[in-house]
Amino acid sequence: MKHPKIAETASFMRRKILDISYHSGTSTHIGGALSMTDAMATLYSHVMNFDASNPRWSERDRFILSKGHGVLGYYPALLAAGLITEEKFSTFQQNGSDLIAHPVMNLDLGIESSNGSLGHGISMAVGIAYSAKKKSLEFKTYTLVGDGETNEGSVWEAAMLASHLSLDNLTVVVDYNGMQNDGLGKEVLEVNNMSERFKAFGWHAIDVDGHDTDALVTAFEQSSNGKPKVVVAHTIKGKGVSFMENDNSWHHNRLTKSNYEAAIAGLTE
Repeated sequence: MKHPKIAETASFMRRKILDISYHSGTSTHIGGALSMTDAMATLYSHVMNFDASNPRWSERDRFILSKGHGVLGYYPALLAAGLITEEKFSTFQQNGSDLIAHPVMNLDLGIESSNGSLGHGISMAVGIAYSAKKKSLEFKTYTLVGDGETNEGSVWEAAMLASHLSLDNLTVVVDYNGMQNDGLGKEVLEVNNMSERFKAFGWHAIDVDGHDTDALVTAFEQSSNGKPKVVVAHTIKGKGVSFMENDNSWHHNRLTKSNYEAAIAGLTE
């Protein structure tokens, strides 16, 4: 393994996902958080340029969570990166907390945007990337979408515009776990050949094992030849917890004491 720090970060994040899900006492979007963990760990511990001591630094790279319900895979990345404290992290879903079930823009915590409705975040990311181009700023913009989210027409409108504007400072990650709230993606509205679809819209597209952090690094660092880039990360919903993997009942579910302890034991093994 060339990047052990990323793997360590991902392991830390998975433990934290289980912790805050259980201690929140509510149902949470846990399966899709676990599928996106390795991509988030790669971005925040290796790829993105930011200053945790100065989260409003004008030259920081921007990250937009378009898959807004995936906050359990987002807040632990901010914690691992030092953008939020353990004390703040532990307030998830408590009354008055800044950290709720979908992200609320708070630049002091490293949260660049508010997101809930699917299909909106990628459009915002396109706008940010275009603004950087117009102002000759060097920062890059990253956004993560779910494969189910690509059922939204606004995703493809944004993709078309990004290509038209030659936004080579924009990278989209597709968390391609094959499932969504209503069931298997291929049964709800199939979007297969994801990379080929993006290529047809003028993007540089890369398919990658979304749990292979070395492969993710290579994909993120690959030149896009003047085009916007999409990294299609093929993932497993519930990755890292055996009884959750590929079980869509964990799209949004509540951890009991017994299955929390079983999940933690599985991570330890």
